[in-house]
Amino acid sequence: MASIWEYANPLKFMRTTDWLLPVVALAAVIVTATGLIWGFFFTPDDFRQGATVKIVFLHVPAAMMAINAWVMMLVASLVWLIRRHHVSALAAKAAAPVGLIMTLIGLITGAVWGQPMWGTWWAWDPRLTSFLILFLFYLGYLALWAAIDDPDTGADLTAVLCLVGTVFAVLSRYAAIFWNQGLHQGASLSVAPGTRMDWAYKAPLYVSMTGFGLIFLALVLAGTRTEIRARRMKALVARERMA
Repeated sequence: MASIWEYANPLKFMRTTDWLLPVVALAAVIVTATGLIWGFFFTPDDFRQGATVKIVFLHVPAAMMAINAWVMMLVASLVWLIRRHHVSALAAKAAAPVGLIMTLIGLITGAVWGQPMWGTWWAWDPRLTSFLILFLFYLGYLALWAAIDDPDTGADLTAVLCLVGTVFAVLSRYAAIFWNQGLHQGASLSVAPGTRMDWAYKAPLYVSMTGFGLIFLALVLAGTRTEIRARRMKALVARERMA
């Protein structure tokens, strides 16, 4: 456990990610491209949904990462509040815009799929509504960071906001279980017994999900490095002004 906290040291984090980031980024490009090309061009049309079903290879990974990004922000925020490690606060900050984009992709692709399936671009379904609220929490999180000059105060307040928003991240994942009503289908992938998706679709979907996870990791590492450099730059400027 002691070795884990070594990476809370900005210098240690920067040295490690110097070589780790290019590896993760390259893997993200290869895996994501493989999953999407396989899914969109080498899987058959569904007998009910036709080619529309293939949007699942983009929608499900994006929606999954939108929720998992908030979970990662929650963990990093708790580490900040408990241990006061600046790298964790900066990692949470770096994850927010990535999670926002993933949520937006999930909303847009869901609407594109829903229009031919449901006959409407939007419905106030429990899962869709909670996902929209999660999107608004992402916006609020980023706006709060931008509105506060002191970085430690910003980290404290955004950490509290992250705790509050976690309930909607949970709802967006489990709304279909909490409420039996609504247009949104159940989980496409599940450990529950019963066939939900044929392996012709499931295999490339797993690859796409892995690729999106790697994309998220690469962008968070890059964003955290940028935040560390920006904080160092501010410190240097402040010292020069005091000199």
